[in-house]
Amino acid sequence: MSESKLFPFTTKTLPADKSLYEIVDFLNKSLKEDSLMFGITKNNRNDTMTISIYRLDNQ
Repeated sequence: MSESKLFPFTTKTLPADKSLYEIVDFLNKSLKEDSLMFGITKNNRNDTMTISIYRLDNQ
């Protein structure tokens, strides 16, 4: 079984919005074959969300 390594590509912080979870899910499903992965974190302190884009290196 091969292991994938994640390489951070870029991040963007936006005002918190529940629909961002759906967007990240959609992007992950749509772009998995292109070796891209998206993550999302919520910062409750300032009510923002950060979307991260990673490149996958399949070894």
